[in-house]
Formats: sequence, structure tokens, C-alpha cells
Amino acid sequence: MIDPYLPLRLIHILSATLLFGTGLGTAHFMWRANRSGDVAAIARTARHVVTADWLFVAIPGVVQFASGAALVEVAGYRWNEGWILLALGLFFLAFACWLPVVGLQMRMRNMAEAARDRGEALPAAYARLARAWFLLGWPAFAAMIGIYVLMVFRP
Repeated sequence: MIDPYLPLRLIHILSATLLFGTGLGTAHFMWRANRSGDVAAIARTARHVVTADWLFVAIPGVVQFASGAALVEVAGYRWNEGWILLALGLFFLAFACWLPVVGLQMRMRNMAEAARDRGEALPAAYARLARAWFLLGWPAFAAMIGIYVLMVFRP
């Protein structure tokens, strides 16, 4: 019988990579599109970013949580170990930031597509949503870095 630890660890590492890499990549492209001021580019980018976040952040996020929980059990860690509790707290902080970010992205996409279709500039409300989107990204990014540190060093 194959020891389940190594396949679980591989799944955990791959899902973490996909989750973090996609999150960082989509944030970069959305930020760059917003800075361009090109309504058509913003609409197109926002559409792709929303899709990518659902496919390559949400799904790996679920896999990340499930594989992490399985690793705790298989490796014999205790759920009350400080680094595990802190990693869980950071994971839920990142999720608490990501969830409204996706909602903001969908609203931003809809605004940008409507402005593009009407041949108008983006409404002022778009800038407010983009600012909130940008600010919510920082604690999520910091939380993910913290999780990586905890997973590597397990203090």
C-alpha cells in the first residue's frame, strides 16, 4: 500500500501554487488594465479575471483546505498546534478578502462591459470599486505569504 502522505503533500503543494500564482497573476493583469484607462481592455480583462478566479483560485482553495486537513491527520499533527491554528487563521483571512474581491470584480466587469457597449467612460463608482478591490488584495497576499512561511518552517 502507498503511504498517502506524499501524494497528499504533492496535491497540497500544487493547489497552493495554483491558488497563489493565479491570484497574483489575475491581480496583476486587472491592475494593469485598470491603469490603462482603456475601457475595452478593462472589460475584456475583467471577464477573464473573474473566470480565472472561479476556476483557478476557488477550486484550488477548496483542494488546499481539504488536502491540508488530510495532511494534519495523516502526518499525526495536533489541530491545536500554534502554527496550524495560525495557518488556518491566515487561510480564512485570505478567503474573507477574496470573497468580496470576486464580487467586486464581477461588478467591475459588468460596469466596464456596459460602458464599453455604450461607448462611454467608466462611471465614478468603478474607481471606488477598484480601490476597494486593490486594498483587499494586500491582506490576502500577506496572509498567503504567511501561510507559505508556516508550511515550510512549521515553527
